[in-house]
Amino acid sequence: MAAIPSGSPVMDVDLAVVGFGKGGKTLIGAMAARGKRVALIEQSDQMYGGTCINIGCVPTKALIHRAEHPDSRLDGEAWFARAAEQTATLTAAMRAANFTLFDSPETSTVVTGRARFEDPHTLVVTAGTDVLRVRAETIVVNTGAEPAMPPIPGLAESKRVVTSTGMLALTERPGELIVLGGGYVGVEFAAMHAAYGTRVTLLQRGPRLLPKEDPEISAEMETLLTDAGVRVVTGAAMHAVTDSGDRVRVGFGDGDGVEADLVLAALGRRPVTEGLGLEEVGIAVGKRGEVVVDEYLRTSLPHVYAVGDVNGGPQFTYISLDDFRIVLDQLTGEGRRATTDRVAVPHTVFTTPPLARVGLTSAEARATGRPLKTAVRRVAEMPAVPRAKIVGDARGVMTAVVDAETDEVLGVTVLAHDAHEVINTVAVGMRCGATASSLRDGIYTHPSMTEALNDLLGHLG
Repeated sequence: MAAIPSGSPVMDVDLAVVGFGKGGKTLIGAMAARGKRVALIEQSDQMYGGTCINIGCVPTKALIHRAEHPDSRLDGEAWFARAAEQTATLTAAMRAANFTLFDSPETSTVVTGRARFEDPHTLVVTAGTDVLRVRAETIVVNTGAEPAMPPIPGLAESKRVVTSTGMLALTERPGELIVLGGGYVGVEFAAMHAAYGTRVTLLQRGPRLLPKEDPEISAEMETLLTDAGVRVVTGAAMHAVTDSGDRVRVGFGDGDGVEADLVLAALGRRPVTEGLGLEEVGIAVGKRGEVVVDEYLRTSLPHVYAVGDVNGGPQFTYISLDDFRIVLDQLTGEGRRATTDRVAVPHTVFTTPPLARVGLTSAEARATGRPLKTAVRRVAEMPAVPRAKIVGDARGVMTAVVDAETDEVLGVTVLAHDAHEVINTVAVGMRCGATASSLRDGIYTHPSMTEALNDLLGHLG
């Protein structure tokens, strides 16, 4: 690294946050409101607001929503182009609003540039030839995660391979797409682009999609994708990626291969810590590049915290928001809130219909050795749940696993219309100690998908 000029200007603040993600920006806002001098450092003006707004939750869900509500006057190609334009407009507006929000208060400043630790309390921020030193009493690392690129020959070198970030920058629909990876990101993008009319092939190295879910959920997801026109290939050991003009070929198995216009590498994500100078100042980094933290999100330097995807925890925006609460409690409260307090944290994959789960899978529950009751119900076979039929989508399946002795709900999985909303009800119930019987006998609005809990938990056995 080139030497930093010693005469560079210095900004002294109470709190500096590196990265514009959910946890960090919310902390900046809260501390600025308390009269603290704060600085929010972001390396790119295209990432104001963080991953969720720019290359994550917002654009993906906007494109999925528009795919589910097409304009009958347009073909898939034209509809995708319009949806991409509308999504870009949305994210640009949110990006601008975030900059204004966090650069406007008297005590808050957004600094655009790359940050690196010079010493435990000083960050050197560079932007071209401009250099600024930011000295802070407290520093929060909030740099997020980025798509991983495994060592498949030709993958990193290909001009026709993109990550999820590149997919969200497309303005034209690909005619044919290969998705590498059958995890949550892979199935979501495969479903989205198939809905716009792209011919999609999904290659999964393992024996089934969504390996972290129960087999019946994986099988149902494969059926949904296949019915949507996606070619799903499991057990596909990918061994080469080769460009040929405006086409790309992915080789897998024994001589098999598939060609397309574009390849999406959805093969995991890794924390962004390279170039921050963490280890040079004594901040421990784990094997996956994550910042090592304790249950209070403190690094090995007690005045430095790490929040969001960069600390190696669950990569969800709402976890980053809870990270904010933990650090705020450390800085202004009693310092008791911790990651160990988290109970029944749900997650959702926005396929059509969406998949959501809270708690344990059946396999995980069996591994505990507890006596269990389980239920598996297909949505189409729930006569007292007409909501799915009303909206014209009775596809999917729901599962539940319960402790047979205590009636404790251990886990619920919903692959169905409005799964992302139903799962929040279950999660709140689990956090509050609601038994399976109380949820089974709960009074829910009609017609709603939540009342499927009456049916699902009524079939435990």
